Amino acid sequence: MSEVIRENVAKWFRNQSKIRIGREYINETFVARTTALVVVDMQNYFMKTGFLAACPSAIKIVPEINNLANSLRAKDGKVVWIQTTAAPDATEGWSVYKKFYSKENWERRNIELSESHEGYQIWPELILKEEDIYVKKTRFSAFIEGSSDINKQLRLHDIDSVLIAGVATNVCCEATARDAMMLNYNTTMVSDALAAMTLEAHENSLRAIYGLFTDVQTVKEIVEKLV
Repeated sequence: MSEVIRENVAKWFRNQSKIRIGREYINETFVARTTALVVVDMQNYFMKTGFLAACPSAIKIVPEINNLANSLRAKDGKVVWIQTTAAPDATEGWSVYKKFYSKENWERRNIELSESHEGYQIWPELILKEEDIYVKKTRFSAFIEGSSDINKQLRLHDIDSVLIAGVATNVCCEATARDAMMLNYNTTMVSDALAAMTLEAHENSLRAIYGLFTDVQTVKEIVEKLV
C-alpha cells in the first residue's frame, strides 16, 4: 500500500470519528494494565507459503506486532496468542463449515492445523513470553461461546480493552473484534498489525466495523496513547 493510500485511509477514519463523536479517536487513551493485545492466528498454516490458508503478507506485520507487544508488556499490559486448532473435537457441531471445502481440502486443513503439525505452530519470528496468555480456538471468533476460554482469562486479569492484530483482517480478526465489543470490551483494530489476502479485503473489513464495533488505529498511535 503506497504512502498516499495509507494517508488517505487514515484520514477517512479520523474524519468519520469527528463526524460521529466530535473527536478524532474513539479510544483516546489505553490503560496498559487493563489492556490486552489479542494476536489472532499468526500460525504457519495462515502465513507460510505451501499451507492451505497461507497469507504471506502476514509476514510483513510481524515487526509491528512485536513492537506493540513489547510496548504493552513494558507497562504491565497483557499479550494473548490465539491459535486455531483442528483437534478431533474442534469442528464438532459445525458441519456447515465443512461444506466450504472439498473432501481433500477438509482433510488437509485438519492435518495442517492438528496440534502436532508444523502448521499449528506460531510463526517463529514472533516474540513470545512465558507470562503471555495462550488460547486455543475452534471457531473464527475467539469470543463466541464454546470457541475458547479467552473471555474467562481476560476477566481474571481485569482486562476491559482489547487490541486486535493478526490474520486475516476480514475473517477471524473481524469476527473476534465484533464479538469482543458485544461482550463489552473497548475494541481497537490495529491497522498495520493486521493482514488479509488482498488490500481491498483488509481495508473493506476495517471500514465495515469502524465506528460501530471498533476503533481503528496504527501501532504508533496506540503506543503514544499507552498510560
